[in-house]
This record gives sequence, structure tokens and C-alpha cells, in this order.
Amino acid sequence: MGGATLYVEAIKCGADKTEMKLTGQAGDVMKESSQIAWSYLQSTYQKYAPEKLFFDKAQIHLHIPEGATPKDGPSAGITMMTSLLSLLKGEPVLEDLAMTGELTLTGKVLPIGGVKEKLIAAKRSGAKILIFPKDNKRDYDELPKHIKKGLEVHFIDSYEEVYRVAFSAK
Repeated sequence: MGGATLYVEAIKCGADKTEMKLTGQAGDVMKESSQIAWSYLQSTYQKYAPEKLFFDKAQIHLHIPEGATPKDGPSAGITMMTSLLSLLKGEPVLEDLAMTGELTLTGKVLPIGGVKEKLIAAKRSGAKILIFPKDNKRDYDELPKHIKKGLEVHFIDSYEEVYRVAFSAK
């Protein structure tokens, strides 16, 4: 029947020190993914938002709604990074965009499992533009054409490519 779509939200609150908080029934692996996204953003923000300063004395709250549903796995890494970067830049990403991929500390995007389920969930939620890891292209190619119909899919292997797609209308 397909998987579930996770939404990722980020807000900035005043604080005595700069820190990030994650809520939404995230498991250990998802918590690690949020920390990787935070560290990657800290180390590269000038590349993506040269006109901005990193969050100074602010608590950044990253939330995955539907908190009663436990969630885990590394597949939301690029989504978390994109949410944090969108907050820092003060710019939304493309509408109708869905993405999945594990992010490393150096910005590499690793493959995920459940391509068919994730594609169906994204399509069901109204997404028209999808970002998948390049290493999952073979999995995507094996799917029936009717499942892929009407979608613009980008296969990427670095966060820089995610950025170009997610903020392309900006």
C-alpha cells in the first residue's frame, strides 16, 4: 500500500546558547541523522547562505509531526538538512517536493531502502518532484511505469545537488 510521508518542520527560538532540539518520537538513528544535518549545516552554511550568519544564541527546534508514531532510520537526513537550511536562509523550498536520503558529515547522500513504498507515499501526499539517492536509480528503474507516471525525479549523490533542486526557483 506504500509507506508514510514524514514532514519536517524547523523554527528558531531565543536562547542563551546555540543548540538544536529534535522532537516527534524519533528513534536513535533518526536522532543521529538530525545531529549530522546540524553539523553539516554548521560546517557548510557559508557555501549555501553566504549572506547569513549561523544561528547565534538560538534554539533551533526540528520537529517531525505525528509525535505519537515512532519513527527511525537515516532516510530523512537530507530532508532535515534542507529544513534547517530553509530556516537559516528564510526561504521556502520548491512546492510539491519530497526527498529521501541519508546524509553523511561530508555531504554525501547514501542510498535508502523501500524506494517503491516511499515513492507511493510521496505521490499520495501530492508531491510531483522527488529527490532520491543516485545509488537507488536501479531500484526506481525496476518499478512499473504507472507508479512513476507524472513525477519529476532527480537522482543525486551529494547535498549540493539536493540544494540545487530544492531551492531552484529561488
